Amino acid sequence: MNRFVLDTSVALAWCFEDEHSAQADRILDLLASATAMVPATWPIEVGNALLAAERRRRITPAGVSSSLRLLGSLRIRLDDTGPSLNSEDLVVLARSQNLSVYDAVFLRLAMREGIPLATLDRSLARAARRAGVGVLA
Repeated sequence: MNRFVLDTSVALAWCFEDEHSAQADRILDLLASATAMVPATWPIEVGNALLAAERRRRITPAGVSSSLRLLGSLRIRLDDTGPSLNSEDLVVLARSQNLSVYDAVFLRLAMREGIPLATLDRSLARAARRAGVGVLA
């Protein structure tokens, strides 16, 4: 395997000590030889989650900076194919799989690219399996 879609849940597990898991560590190890693909919204989602955690005093500003440097050093590639889906497509997918539209973006990317999805989100993992997408565990 040389590519997979990386869900935000996994990336955030690398940033917060209390979300540390063996599954997240295995996915991080994969990045030594594989590239993670993420939708164009990923940096916004990650940045928002880190800033919200900082405001709740779950992480320090230095911790946010350190986390962003870590993520920036990894083999993570933004999907640069442009907006290949419209909102209606995403809403239909989200509705049919009982997901948020945010999660549907990750599922759609994995479906379109024909690559597995790395996620810690159980609902998203179940939806991926129903859609015939492999899930990294």
